[in-house]
Amino acid sequence: MKLVLNGQPLDLPPERADPAMPLLWALRDVLNLTGTKFGCGIGACGACTVRLDGEARRACVTPLSAAEGRRLQTIEGLANADGSLHAVQAAWLDHQVPQCGYCQSGLLMAAAALLERKPRPSDAEIDAAITNLCRCGTTPRLRAAIRAAGERLARGPSAKPEAQPAAVPRGSAPARP
Repeated sequence: MKLVLNGQPLDLPPERADPAMPLLWALRDVLNLTGTKFGCGIGACGACTVRLDGEARRACVTPLSAAEGRRLQTIEGLANADGSLHAVQAAWLDHQVPQCGYCQSGLLMAAAALLERKPRPSDAEIDAAITNLCRCGTTPRLRAAIRAAGERLARGPSAKPEAQPAAVPRGSAPARP
């Protein structure tokens, strides 16, 4: 089975992975890429979100065969080729989005897919596209980070953030954007 994983061509012999195997298990158990998380196993939570030809896909319900001949990107391949953070990753840090962190790789992949097709999404568009579950309640930060990443991407790959958000002291609620 041939695919392009995080920009690198990969030929997975059939003895290593059954084409019917969920993509999530191929990534985690066969390829040892553990950044893509198992959450619910039914495609509802989004912790396993990857990008397939740029589109967000739930890897727990996508068979490995669906990736054949296609570009597959995991959280391990989201950073830029020079090692710098993708605009979404930088914005996540700037806006202090993560709390527990378990769902973050899936959220980042879904956000990157959204921004690729809609660089300046509204809150309603963000809510419609980001259906991943997060129990930490950082939706205001998440929206602000996605908007900031979109602006950074629109200005070009070397653009820096316009302004750093104020630090939020530990244990306090973030200001709503």
